[in-house]
Amino acid sequence: MTEKLLKGLPVFLVCLFAAWLLMGLQAPRPASPMDINGFSCLPTLEGGRIKPLDTVARTSMLLLRGKQTVRWHDRVISADEWLLDMVYKPSGADAYPVFEIDDPDVLGVMGIQQTANRYYTFSDLKPHLQEIESQAQQAEQAKPEQRSRYQTAISNLEERVALYQKLQNTLQIAGHDHVLDEVQLFTEKLGPILMTHMAKGQKPSRALMEVLQTAQKYDFMREVAEFYPVPGSRGMTRLEWTSMGQGILDSMTTVGVPPPVAAYAALGDAWRAADAAAFKKTLIEYRNWLDTKVPDDLAHARREFLFNYYEPFYKSMIMYVVVFLLAVFSLLGWTRPLIRSAFYLLVLAFAVHTIGLVSRMALQGRPPVTNLYSSAIFVGWAAVLLGIILERFYRNGIGSMVASAIGFVTLIIAHHLTTQGDTMEMMRAVLDSNFWLATHVVCITIGYSSTFLSGSLAALYLIRRLFDKGWNEPTASDLERMVYGIVCFSAFFSFLGTILGGIWADQSWGRFWGWDPKENGALMIVLWNVFILHARIGGLAKERSVMIMAVFGNIVTAFSWFGVNMLGIGLHSYGFMEKAFVWLILFAASQLAIMALGFIPDYATRRSAPK
Repeated sequence: MTEKLLKGLPVFLVCLFAAWLLMGLQAPRPASPMDINGFSCLPTLEGGRIKPLDTVARTSMLLLRGKQTVRWHDRVISADEWLLDMVYKPSGADAYPVFEIDDPDVLGVMGIQQTANRYYTFSDLKPHLQEIESQAQQAEQAKPEQRSRYQTAISNLEERVALYQKLQNTLQIAGHDHVLDEVQLFTEKLGPILMTHMAKGQKPSRALMEVLQTAQKYDFMREVAEFYPVPGSRGMTRLEWTSMGQGILDSMTTVGVPPPVAAYAALGDAWRAADAAAFKKTLIEYRNWLDTKVPDDLAHARREFLFNYYEPFYKSMIMYVVVFLLAVFSLLGWTRPLIRSAFYLLVLAFAVHTIGLVSRMALQGRPPVTNLYSSAIFVGWAAVLLGIILERFYRNGIGSMVASAIGFVTLIIAHHLTTQGDTMEMMRAVLDSNFWLATHVVCITIGYSSTFLSGSLAALYLIRRLFDKGWNEPTASDLERMVYGIVCFSAFFSFLGTILGGIWADQSWGRFWGWDPKENGALMIVLWNVFILHARIGGLAKERSVMIMAVFGNIVTAFSWFGVNMLGIGLHSYGFMEKAFVWLILFAASQLAIMALGFIPDYATRRSAPK
């Protein structure tokens, strides 16, 4: 009976997780009776691209809080509900603890004693906004890589405060109800007064002064808008979307209130009144209007909303953990059923990972690697693909174990990079040029992933050699062949990617090679992989020495991938990231510790070395 259950374990686990994945296709139901999901699907222009308001909300809360939800009075408030309160009930939103502050000196500036609490409200910060801005201006005199911990923290806080205030003043002036009647009064009655006085050259009247004051308010909204929710007419480009303030000002010379302006004003009225029926009715009417004016943008926003709430990479990450545990437990017993279970589940996780990767490419209309976030996604994807191929050949659980570990770690890295801003940001012009660059980046990233895979396999070799009671010659031989094959693969792709990068640089910058730090880092990966191959083929390094060198390849690749980006020099510098630098050093230290295990002599393990 037990044997039959074990044989059916792989199918059971795959069916269980498949059902879990299918259940995730349904959008989460908000606790509020209001149609928050409908609001979240509305398209807007922000950061140079069309996106749903859901993305604006999620990205903003991640920048402020580092999370996509906030807990307040035993309630968990989603990013979308928070955005609605931000723009339509700003006084209430000021009480939400959305600012993460853990620097004691920054808290000292505001006279707050550091406690276990790390989250503060805008109301807590309001009395100290002038001091925060002053301190931030002083900190910005220094280069990012030269700033102290306090200077970096106060500068980041000032940026988050500015973002918060922009959001509050995008659809209405904070502290003033931006109701539909007010807009209609301005556009239908007061607007013409201004035009009449300008035409006749009369002295300013009281009515004209009221118009000017109101116009100044809307002009302020135009200047500080964080996103642009008012679409242009048919035939206009996406970049001609405008802010709410500009849309209202433009309505002075037109007949009636523009539908987007009226819709957002009516949504605000309904949200403040908690009128779910009016809120939904307005959403339906506005979506129907958008479908006639900007159908492609509306469909794009809906697809990105689906991508956001489905979270394919988060689901893959969870499954990679389960795969890793199954592969580890297979070393203790029930070997074949657990190895098969790990492999089948790895394939399913990889399928979800692939869906997420392809969805991002479709949403961006770009190659898979456009920034650090997408490179982490792709590095993990490629490593898992290679791990599946290894497992298909060797069927010993090693490919599943290492592939799932790399997949999980790279997705964790990507998850933390989401706090840097929009992960689908528009590509820098230098990265959006031609075919050679796209292929160069993809090949180089495959080189990263395969080098990490060979280094991880080698690390597994060194660790199991000391601590696995089941360590034997066949296992050692399998690992050695895996590492050698993957090193050959990574040497080829890293070399090809470097050459393609040179071709692109020659076309774009007029030189094939410029000794840029990123170029040097890519070259180091090529040279190190070739060095390993020469040492092995020439008999200069035995099996264990090759493994030690392969682990060091992880350090070389990590510094090429992340380290050179933080130097602050060169054409590939993306800025210094203090937290990333700390983790980079810790990773290098961990790899050096694993390498040190390789120098422990065989007799110390009380078992003979595999021949």
